[in-house]
Amino acid sequence: MLLSNTSDSMTGGVPLSVDFDGPEDHFVFIFQILFATATVLVAGTVVIGILATRALRHQNRFIFMLNTSVCDTLVGFSVYYLGLFDVQEGYPSRNGTYNVLPSLLGVNIMTFLFAQFDRYFAVCHPFIYSRFITRRVVISANIYCWFHVYAQTTILNCLPLSKAVQLYVFSIVSLQVIVLTKVVMTIKLYVIARFQVERDPPSAEKDSKKESLRIVIFVVISFLLLWCPSFVNIVLRLLIGGGLIFRNEATNLFAIMARLNAVCTPTVYLWGSPALREAVGRTVWGRVCPRCKRR
Repeated sequence: MLLSNTSDSMTGGVPLSVDFDGPEDHFVFIFQILFATATVLVAGTVVIGILATRALRHQNRFIFMLNTSVCDTLVGFSVYYLGLFDVQEGYPSRNGTYNVLPSLLGVNIMTFLFAQFDRYFAVCHPFIYSRFITRRVVISANIYCWFHVYAQTTILNCLPLSKAVQLYVFSIVSLQVIVLTKVVMTIKLYVIARFQVERDPPSAEKDSKKESLRIVIFVVISFLLLWCPSFVNIVLRLLIGGGLIFRNEATNLFAIMARLNAVCTPTVYLWGSPALREAVGRTVWGRVCPRCKRR
């Protein structure tokens, strides 16, 4: 209790997420610190690696990676608040951020969708892609993801509660359409990677196509697997009054799973792209640990 009261005075009255009455409270608190730190380190290094490497910055697929990694880095920083303090987002809210921090996942959802369409046209319609899908178009699409999500969040916060809840329900329904589209596109990209690209003669372009498709497929599948439980729970609570209710964001298992995407996604990027691993090793870890750079 002494620790909790001290935190109240230091954080303007916002208590910690746990009471430290048992070992499970200590585990939750330590996990949130480690998770936030790991996310910032992994996603942040991807951001630095791409920004510091000209060859990567000028490839459309790495622009999408950069956008999601910026989101993931911010998600990591957000866990220092959502995970360590007694915060409940949504309706009703307690010590919340007006859905500003949870909306980062929405930016990622839209970015992944645009990335899927980008890879589809790059592989299946290369002539159209090279002519119309320029770097400026890709950057504009990534900026639109931020604008769309946070414009909607701003409107939700400005409306009366009854209207805001109605719009929130409508956004959940729209999200179902996006998720269904992502599933269809994932299957489509898998078929393309499995049959169409495999028939191409060996070349550097073929390897690049396979790499980019593999990354997008793994990222989207992991995102859906980790995020869908939270999505289903929200739908159950809104539509039929069921679902699980947690004490706060730190103990919300489904929200934690959804935020785990912030460390899984950049990890998949590093696993699937040798060029990105080399860039991160040279620009980040090579400076921290000279031995890593030589290896």
